[in-house]
Amino acid sequence: MTILEKLYEMRDETYAAFQSKLTPNVEKDLFIGVRVPLLRKFAKEIKNSPEAYSFLLALPHRTYDENMLHGLLLSEIKDFDACLRGVNAFLPYVDNWAVCDIMSPKVFAKHKRELLPILEKWMKSSHTYTCRFGMEMLMSHFLDGDFEPSVLETPAAVRSDEYYVKMMQAWFFATALAKQWDAAVPYIENGALDVWTHNKTIQKAKESYRLTDEQKAYLSSFKKSFKTS
Repeated sequence: MTILEKLYEMRDETYAAFQSKLTPNVEKDLFIGVRVPLLRKFAKEIKNSPEAYSFLLALPHRTYDENMLHGLLLSEIKDFDACLRGVNAFLPYVDNWAVCDIMSPKVFAKHKRELLPILEKWMKSSHTYTCRFGMEMLMSHFLDGDFEPSVLETPAAVRSDEYYVKMMQAWFFATALAKQWDAAVPYIENGALDVWTHNKTIQKAKESYRLTDEQKAYLSSFKKSFKTS
């Protein structure tokens, strides 16, 4: 049985319809309907198999579920260079937020020094989901113990009309406000982000349980000084 045949064996048509509503830019007939927990289990089962290796080389895939599985298999690769080659090969084919966000290579956490300049390059990409993925990985790996204020500069400089880039940018800075308030709040005080992203950042930060009521009230005062676009 091929990987694609196995995916169809796990099909849930109700779930496929549900997923298609969450990802409207992907054609409905491209959803098989495999639930994510089953995809994760399947990826772990086949990750070291010849079939998985061949699957990772067989780009582009046709279906949403194949792309989801591809992202999960990349996340399991233990060799940094091999993982990076795989991610770079796959990113041009990522066409929706769900496939982008399911990728979270575990090996990245062990190679942060090498990873940072790569993330900066991805964030400067004009491809929506390459840029989004770069910001997401920066948020995941560089806002905690390894934080340096300079890591906020590249995501702040991103300018895009793409909704899924702007939403990630807002998510990134809302998280930065929660984790690194002193370094992040000047980007709000100085209006460093575009107006929509600025206001969305404040909205998402106010929804966070990690900020105090005083911090949320302070952020609100800056939202009032910007016109909604």
